Amino acid sequence: MHPSCKPICAVACAALLAACGGGGDGDGAAGASGQSALVALAAQPPGTQCSAGGTSIQSGLDLNGNGVLDAGKVSNTRYIWNGAAGSVGSAGAAGTAGVAGGTGSNGLSSLVSVSVEPAGANCANGGNLVRIGLDTSRDGNLDDGEVTSRSHVCNAGNGTHGANGTDGTNGADGANGTNGLNSLVVLTALASGDANCAYGGSRQDSGLDLDRNGSLDFGEITASAYACNGSPGPGVSWIDVTATSAQAQANTGYLADNAAPVTITLPASPNLGDLVSVSGVGSGGWTVAQNAGQRILTRGLPGSPLPGDLWTPRDSARDWISVASSANGSKLVAVTQADQIYTSIDSGVTWTPRDGFRGWNAVASSADGSKLVAVAIGNQIYTSTDSGQSWTPRESSRTWWGVASSADGTHLVAVEFYGQIYTSTDSGVSWTPRDSARPWQSVASSADGSKLYATALDDGLYISADAGVTWTAATNHAPTNRVACSADGTKLLAAGVSGPLYISTDSGATWVARDSVRGWSGLASSADGSKLVAVADTGDLDRIYTSVADQTTPGSAGSLGGSQYDALQLQYAGSGNFIVLGFSSNSGSFVAQ
Repeated sequence: MHPSCKPICAVACAALLAACGGGGDGDGAAGASGQSALVALAAQPPGTQCSAGGTSIQSGLDLNGNGVLDAGKVSNTRYIWNGAAGSVGSAGAAGTAGVAGGTGSNGLSSLVSVSVEPAGANCANGGNLVRIGLDTSRDGNLDDGEVTSRSHVCNAGNGTHGANGTDGTNGADGANGTNGLNSLVVLTALASGDANCAYGGSRQDSGLDLDRNGSLDFGEITASAYACNGSPGPGVSWIDVTATSAQAQANTGYLADNAAPVTITLPASPNLGDLVSVSGVGSGGWTVAQNAGQRILTRGLPGSPLPGDLWTPRDSARDWISVASSANGSKLVAVTQADQIYTSIDSGVTWTPRDGFRGWNAVASSADGSKLVAVAIGNQIYTSTDSGQSWTPRESSRTWWGVASSADGTHLVAVEFYGQIYTSTDSGVSWTPRDSARPWQSVASSADGSKLYATALDDGLYISADAGVTWTAATNHAPTNRVACSADGTKLLAAGVSGPLYISTDSGATWVARDSVRGWSGLASSADGSKLVAVADTGDLDRIYTSVADQTTPGSAGSLGGSQYDALQLQYAGSGNFIVLGFSSNSGSFVAQ
């Protein structure tokens, strides 16, 4: 649009033309005749000034006094442009049928009013006031509230009044706007296998009804969108099991319908996402049995195993005497009495022999499993910074019995049987003796090395809250000759010479017995206390056991059971793991093995 065009969306205007001469004032001689201001309106064809045409308003002074605004007298030109055709209805949003575009509204008339402007601040010698606006009330009159622009055409100099100009004629009404085009939306159902929607759905085509026939023809489509169905989830069909056992199939539910317990064995080779559901109908209840390499993750399930509830034997039976764990429980280090050091990077499933034959008695690990420390009876303390591949001798030869490490491996603590407790703050380079000589058995450390626990044979548990500077005998403790703790020092695992394991979750204030009597000789804990490792006497030789909370025992030894009216849905999550998608417990608890 040209800068001088007035932006009025209208197609008709009316103008009142007036020209006034300047009147002489005062008692002096009459001045020369004033030059009258003239205003003329003319139709403006479509072009660069006004793209849809309109009206030009020209003004100037009647220099030769002939009462006609000749071309040479025009000093100012303004334009009023006609409104464009009515707008087209917008397309409806994809997915729902669009509402048809409405008929374009008739253009509003633009009006021009020219009236006499008395001499004053706007025109010193008087002149004309030109007002422009839209006839929003459609009554043919330019009301004050409809005026959008005002300008003045002023007379030049003081002189006798010029003859009044004749009134201009009203402009003709603008033409009505063209009706808008309707927008159309068409939904088309898509079958499964469609190139754009593999599982079917719908396509939404939209566009303008250019030929106004009420149908969205192919050539009128300007946009297409797809609403596709999601992939179907694994469904479950139910089978009534009246026998005492059944082999489960993927995506199948089983109604345990017997007065005796019903065993449902998980699918041996499930696919990722497969479901198995069990519901207790009969009074005998049910048990979900596992295959080799399988386990059920039970966090949040009533009756979910606590740390130390379930134990899994690892590796061969050897003369194991001590074990330690990384923070996450995946890297383990263990020693056999007077034999070798072994390391594992898979939570104890497989083991690699390391340095040996030094009379080893205890071992400890940093949080990442890279920094290790081991002690030997009648030998020195040894440290490793490469996960046990090489070792450096430290301190003097003593009857070392137990050792522990902080998370970063810099703060170490070791105990001597019928000797003192020793601490190191430089990864074992130098050591400081602490406390009195006692028959020390084992020691444990928090992650930062500030909170320490030590056990003495038949003398109970001792606690230090200042990195070993001072020690206090615990007033309430389990029969304790071996101890391990979590990173924050609040969760303890303890065992006596004989008897069950004991677990405390309040820094030793209270204790709960776990598992059976196994003759425990070495204990370790993950940083959060959920994964435990222990060495137990199985007869002639010892064996390493691992325990993980919130899951069943891995392999065919593990299972999960429920009573009548208990229901469970499992989903295979890969790597032998089944997770609990949902459950309903009438009995209040499930039984994990």
